[in-house]
Amino acid sequence: MIDHDRLFKELLSTFFVEFLQLFFPQVINYIDTQSIILLDKEVFTDVTEGEKHESDLIFQVKFRGKPSYFLVHVEAQSSSKKDFERRMFVYFARLHEKFALPVYPIVLFSYDTPLKEAKNKYKVTFPDLNVLQFNYQVVQLNRLNWRDFLNQPNPIASALMAKMRIDPQDRPKVKAQCLRLLTTLKLDPARMQLISGFVDTYLKLNASEEIQFEQEISTFTPPEQESSMEIITSWMEKGIERGIEQGIERGIEQGIERGIEQGIEQGSIREKELITRQIKRKLGEINPELESQIKALDIDRLEALGEALLDFNSVEDLIAFLQQ
Repeated sequence: MIDHDRLFKELLSTFFVEFLQLFFPQVINYIDTQSIILLDKEVFTDVTEGEKHESDLIFQVKFRGKPSYFLVHVEAQSSSKKDFERRMFVYFARLHEKFALPVYPIVLFSYDTPLKEAKNKYKVTFPDLNVLQFNYQVVQLNRLNWRDFLNQPNPIASALMAKMRIDPQDRPKVKAQCLRLLTTLKLDPARMQLISGFVDTYLKLNASEEIQFEQEISTFTPPEQESSMEIITSWMEKGIERGIEQGIERGIEQGIERGIEQGIEQGSIREKELITRQIKRKLGEINPELESQIKALDIDRLEALGEALLDFNSVEDLIAFLQQ
């Protein structure tokens, strides 16, 4: 199961300024970006439903050139909820009451369906009186076209393209373009891993899509290809780790030793096939004997081959590696 809330909260808390720059540039114009503080989450009890709800992200920020502050409340929603607009108003009212500060409310909808436009206001009206109209900003990813963000030099764009409106046949292309955009950004390793892991989580490809994905990568410039290969290698390592973890979980029921073996096997088969295809794309066709040697590699040697491949210039380099 994908922990959508954790992934989006980590992404938005790490790239909050970039999120505002991409979707709400008008807000960037009047905030002091050096003053941003992420506050502890707030827990609200919904008496009518008998439930407790946690606000996602609350940032305290300062008006640029002024001594006053306000809050930015960002709620990430991975599913469509009935009466969600009323809950947003309750969050606003409680936050405004507790902190006595203006609140700028934003919702990021990341669900795949429904496609209809989400509500962005909550009203309380009578035939003779409009008591309340509460408005909030909405970013609804399934109504955004990924092509509109291709040339945005923004890490949030490279991540969220993976959750925008994508035709099924374009999935490999979108993943490749997310990767290409990511390689153009000068991010530290931790932030790079966060974005690339987000993309890989939401754009899992089948075997035929993987082939198309590799073809897309082959059209990149050499520096982009090299950076992409490094990221793909990290995905493969994570895939092996996930395979081992899943094997251990099954091993609790089936026997630990056999479970680990199955996890390692399942986690590495896909990576061996992917590395073999990458070698063929870079060096041309290889003979069946070399291909068999690659498939016989253990996990440590497989990871080492994935890294060494970046420096291969000929089949002789591959042979020399396998003979070590």
